[in-house]
Amino acid sequence: MRENIRKWLAGRELFVFSIATVMLLFLSALFLAPPGELMRGMVTIILTRDALVTDYFKLAGFGAAFFNAGLVMGLGVLLVCRQKIPFTGLTMAVLFINAGFALFGKNPVNVLPMLLGTWLYAKFHHSGMNRFIYTALFGSCLAPMVTELLYLLPFSFVWNLLISVAVGIFAGFVLPPLSVHTASMHMGYNLFNMGFAGGLFAFVMVCVLQSFGLESNSVFIWSYGRPLWLLAGLYLYFTVVLLFGLFLNNWKLKPLFKLMRHPGRAVADFVLMDGVPTVLINMGIIGYVCTTYILIIGGDLSGPVVGAILTSFGFAAFGVHLRNYLPVLFGVFLSTFINHMLPTTAGMQMGAIFAVGLSPIAGQFGIPAGIIAGMLHAAVVVCTSSLYGGLNLYNNGFSTGLVAIVLVPVLESFIKGFKLRKH
Repeated sequence: MRENIRKWLAGRELFVFSIATVMLLFLSALFLAPPGELMRGMVTIILTRDALVTDYFKLAGFGAAFFNAGLVMGLGVLLVCRQKIPFTGLTMAVLFINAGFALFGKNPVNVLPMLLGTWLYAKFHHSGMNRFIYTALFGSCLAPMVTELLYLLPFSFVWNLLISVAVGIFAGFVLPPLSVHTASMHMGYNLFNMGFAGGLFAFVMVCVLQSFGLESNSVFIWSYGRPLWLLAGLYLYFTVVLLFGLFLNNWKLKPLFKLMRHPGRAVADFVLMDGVPTVLINMGIIGYVCTTYILIIGGDLSGPVVGAILTSFGFAAFGVHLRNYLPVLFGVFLSTFINHMLPTTAGMQMGAIFAVGLSPIAGQFGIPAGIIAGMLHAAVVVCTSSLYGGLNLYNNGFSTGLVAIVLVPVLESFIKGFKLRKH
């Protein structure tokens, strides 16, 4: 019986897993709120400014937030399947970053202009959309720009709508080539490359707006506390994922230790390198670690924090594991003892979880380098959001990009110099 199930799942494990997660989000939404309340919540999400930090748990309720996450993640699954792209570690990363950020900034409406812009870029270069589908889905980090311009511009509603959609399309058109160049800047040591590219674009846009006397301001809508049902639900979900991986792996843990030998530097697709079962085990463990960290420090299971946990969970298929994540996580935590921030400060909670973006530094250069990277990230991330008025959802990705660009050459130079002196 068990062997028959494994044979039926062979080659489609991640597809089934992704569909099951989408269905779980929808069922959770329907359990938490009646259909009428869900629809009112979705209208609120779509029509409200989405700049950082806009917590959909607080803004529209848990039910509407989960329903929105199901729609955004479902859209990603649909596009990946439509382009006949195999489900790999990168697929998990992009699907869960979209599900996570659909709890605080993305919705099925404001992501569409970026998707259209990337489609036009593919057409302009006489290429198939399958080459750029991941760029398009990651590129929706600029989704708040569409909603923000709708309210910020001084024209009529129709003109504001047309201009905001046009800017969103332009962003989607520009991000593919821009992200290629930014990847070469940090040499794969920042897993959130699109966050860095999106941050640069958003910064330029904010400067242009300010030159016309228009200023975008950050938002702070945050739900405090840790609902017991949500905490239990996260642990149960990660447990099921872990057990699913063990089941597919014939209850063997040994391959996980082989996975943890990879430094995680992009492109590190663990599905292609170590197989689906081992990756699912790794994802479950990273989900445990992130949730437990928030629980230990007394943090909040707000929309942004749960979104960060889901993002880290997804990137456990694409570069992140215990060995390279724990040093940077500890670095962020350690920094709160020597600066004016507390571990429970909203930015520090998100910064600690999103520090997974710097995991390759610890994987490549060792634990001390990872701790330093985490401490630098904690300092930089609190400053970067103001650069672009919260219009880049992947603010931590922009921060990790800056840290990697500064830190990696120093580390490489130090190591090279140490080896020369040794000889």
